[in-house]
Amino acid sequence: MKLAVLDDYQRVALKSADWSSLKGVQVKVFDAPFASLDETARKLKPFDILCLMRERMPFPRKLVEKLPNLKFVSLTGRRAGSLDSKALAERGIPVSHTGGGNGTASTVELAWGLILGAARNLEQANRNMRSGKWHQTLPAGMALQGKTLGLIGAGGIGARVGLVGKAFGMDVVAWSPNLTPEKAGAAGVRYVEKDELLATADVITIHMVLSDKTRNLLGKKDLEKIKPGGILVNTSRGPLIDEAALLRWLKTGKGRAALDVYDREPLPAKHPLRKMQNVTLSPHLGYVNEENYRTFYRDTVENVAAWLAGKPIRILQP
Repeated sequence: MKLAVLDDYQRVALKSADWSSLKGVQVKVFDAPFASLDETARKLKPFDILCLMRERMPFPRKLVEKLPNLKFVSLTGRRAGSLDSKALAERGIPVSHTGGGNGTASTVELAWGLILGAARNLEQANRNMRSGKWHQTLPAGMALQGKTLGLIGAGGIGARVGLVGKAFGMDVVAWSPNLTPEKAGAAGVRYVEKDELLATADVITIHMVLSDKTRNLLGKKDLEKIKPGGILVNTSRGPLIDEAALLRWLKTGKGRAALDVYDREPLPAKHPLRKMQNVTLSPHLGYVNEENYRTFYRDTVENVAAWLAGKPIRILQP
């Protein structure tokens, strides 16, 4: 039986769990993304078991159809929008998931790391210090107390981001397509319409699930409404913002962005976002931490062992 662990970019999979407990299973780790669907299919064709790291690798029907030996899939986390579970179900391939770990808390913390980094220009400050400079060409930055924090989405993550904003002494407002004043109040924030949030918030942070309805939730006209000097933060999914519109807005110099997620991941080495001075970037670290990796890979090994024993657990589908 051959097993592939996919997209282990930080090379932590093998030391995060006891893979040797899977007797008779050959384990191979891939630590870089594949260049195309055809390359993915060619490299993964020999494997019976695939262990996926959340949504790092798209898994459409076309790929399922090119993997004749595939018998079982284990997914870290509890959902992946890029996984065609229907195509797997039609072939009778079960999919097990793992525990969610501390992803909510981890993402909240990262969102605030990005907010603070952008507000105080810490990325440029670090570059100055590394190059022997001090305050030269460094913008003065923004103190957060007394400013307005705008949440696009006030669910589990958004509401907790809002609580931290209040601790900083910020006025916290929120909007989403399905949010009502009553739901906002229950989350401890004040509901406003979308246009008002964009025009008045000093920091706008997105906490929405990506779907057909929310794709490009913020487009050209929306970005143009952001108040001068505003900071736009995205730790949810890249396509929630129209990328072309985002690039145009950033080029005007009217605001700043702090991003953890992108339309294409990993972000291409020559992508224009990497060149912009008014953007703080991180490589999709929202859920990434040592404790989460241990949970993900421990549960993955348990999932595989249970399936091999004929008693699969944590099934997403039959």
